Amino acid sequence: MHSRDIHRLALIGAGAIAGDHAAAISLTPGLRLVRVVDRHPERARALAARYGADHASDPAGLWADDVDAAIICTSPDTHVELASQALKEGKATLVEKPVALDLDSVDELLLTAERARLPLLVGQTARFQPANAEVIRVARSNEIGRPKLLHVSWYAGHVWPQGWRSWQLNHERSGGHLVHNGVHALDLACAVLDDRPIRVCARPLQTWAPSMPTPDSFHIVVAFEHGAVATIELSYGLQQRGSLLRRVLLAGDSGTIAVSSDDEPAAHTYPHVTPAGVEHAMYQQYAHFRDLLQGKATSATTPSQVRNALAAALAAQRAVDGGHVIEDVPA
Repeated sequence: MHSRDIHRLALIGAGAIAGDHAAAISLTPGLRLVRVVDRHPERARALAARYGADHASDPAGLWADDVDAAIICTSPDTHVELASQALKEGKATLVEKPVALDLDSVDELLLTAERARLPLLVGQTARFQPANAEVIRVARSNEIGRPKLLHVSWYAGHVWPQGWRSWQLNHERSGGHLVHNGVHALDLACAVLDDRPIRVCARPLQTWAPSMPTPDSFHIVVAFEHGAVATIELSYGLQQRGSLLRRVLLAGDSGTIAVSSDDEPAAHTYPHVTPAGVEHAMYQQYAHFRDLLQGKATSATTPSQVRNALAAALAAQRAVDGGHVIEDVPA
């Protein structure tokens, strides 16, 4: 990518998560939101007006010369088609998670990015949370030796009926709960251990939201190729939307690192306030994306990690849907 003082971004999709992206873009020096596209013109118009951007209902206009990069915030079933088109039109691309709904599609997208020689970043914000970024750094540094065991506790209040829409409950559009939401924790495991998952054990649970037509909680164990194991407690069933608890422990053969949202006062005093270490992840992600556009960095979501995280999520969803409990992760 060429270097310029301001990189101009176009946002496809104007739903709830798109608002978070637009806010982070507006606070990131060197980035400017210039266009918002949504098939619902009123949504595109409303979001664009908040940031002084143009709006449209057809993404065709995104490929004009006044756009440097595309941000894909549509439903997961459209991610590969839109991201591939953006890359083929010469636009660096940030695509929301899950990057795709099957491995053939993600392979196609990764190959398109390689051929285009353009940055492709997947919106796996968990790895950009400062506490998690420190765990990833320590894992790479050999400060605790070879990583052997990762434990992640991931609790949030997002599964209540008023917080979900029909497409999220439609596996053909979302991939299922573990593909749409669980991929965050699974991507964190792949980023920390930087290895290929080979087997997944997943068990669904109905906890605080028994009326939902999907399990709200899961226990997941992932075995990796070179012997490491990740155990994940995942729940989107906390009673208050916006509540959360995050804990990560990484044990190596010569030491351990542990981080927790418990360490932040807001996590104790104001359960409805997102701890700063989590809230700032989107801004950290866009600072990294700016560095990609300026040629100062390579993508934090490497092709192998992008594929590994999706492969693990798909295997976990198959285990839950089929009642098999254990599934091999395809190479």
